[in-house]
Amino acid sequence: MSYVDGLALDQLRRRVSAKWRDFPSEILPLPVAEMDFEIAEPIRELLVDMIGRSDTGYLGSVPELATNFAAFAKARWGWSVDPEQLFTCTDVGVGMIEMARTILNPGDSILVNSPVYHNFYNWILELKCTSVDAPLKPGADDPLHFVLDIEAIEKAYASGVKVHFLCNPHNPTGTIFTREELAELALLAKKYGVIILSDEIHAPIVYQQGSFVPFLSVSDTAREVGICVTSASKSWNLAGLKCAMIITGSPRTKALADSMPISVHWRASLFGAFAAATAFTCTDWLDNALVTLDRNREHVKQALASQLPQVGYRVPDCSYLAWLDVSALNLGENPADVFLERGKVAFNAGGTFGPHSTQFVRLNFATSTSILDEAVARMVATVK
Repeated sequence: MSYVDGLALDQLRRRVSAKWRDFPSEILPLPVAEMDFEIAEPIRELLVDMIGRSDTGYLGSVPELATNFAAFAKARWGWSVDPEQLFTCTDVGVGMIEMARTILNPGDSILVNSPVYHNFYNWILELKCTSVDAPLKPGADDPLHFVLDIEAIEKAYASGVKVHFLCNPHNPTGTIFTREELAELALLAKKYGVIILSDEIHAPIVYQQGSFVPFLSVSDTAREVGICVTSASKSWNLAGLKCAMIITGSPRTKALADSMPISVHWRASLFGAFAAATAFTCTDWLDNALVTLDRNREHVKQALASQLPQVGYRVPDCSYLAWLDVSALNLGENPADVFLERGKVAFNAGGTFGPHSTQFVRLNFATSTSILDEAVARMVATVK
């Protein structure tokens, strides 16, 4: 194994993605969930070759994407995916929304488990639906290990929720849900007539082999009540290429996917689909990136312990997002604003992930250790 390491700050500032354009140059930006790494060489070569051939048309059939994802899912998670039940879409948000539209009417209720990826709330607004919350609860082992509150979820299901937006594995808390939890969810969803849309975009970025459980792999019941929406975008840093996948596991859910407008496929990107198909064969790059991210998640822990021990941080089980409890710093109602103003470092504000998380910030550690050290130094400067 070797490191896929973060680029230098002067190189990163030449990027034109949102992470590097949304803030002035004096701000160190660590909110947007994209990597400061170079992409895998086979993906780069593919894109250069396509541009060189002026192969820039519309997205047609891409059987390679379904075949390569199915092979990846089988090798990584023991999940058997039927390539005939894989559908392309522009991104995970579009996939969640378009699948939800096959089930819901405006005014219907959608369940979330806060704190959760802030765009869940935007998707619910776009659907003109109502958000219902069954917040995660502290685990028995660690108050910063957030787990599903099955009792609260059942009450929400019983209240008339039609769709559950599940973030699996969980952003921003870094929790990976167990097979037992997911199996129980599936049984409850069947009992109350709920469809679970499982956003599994962070699934390849897990640090303990075999710990992630795809929802559709849990049971026949899960395949009956569940739909997976995922992408290569987070794990191989391809968000700007715009391609994601909707995966079903039963005739019932496949019929829902088949009922989506044909534009759901056509609006995805040719570059994105072929880059994703290649990404799922770039397992060496992913494994090397995981070595770097594993180092970085521990580096954040050590840096905070030595310089800001008041900050609560549980090393996440997945992805490259640190969920930091900064309540002990007494920075007021929106600590992220204070870090931005005083420390010139940008994080995601915890309150955007849920109403009970205002004293948290989310930090992206998919970067270099030097940038992480600078971020912690700016946090320290904020509270001096």
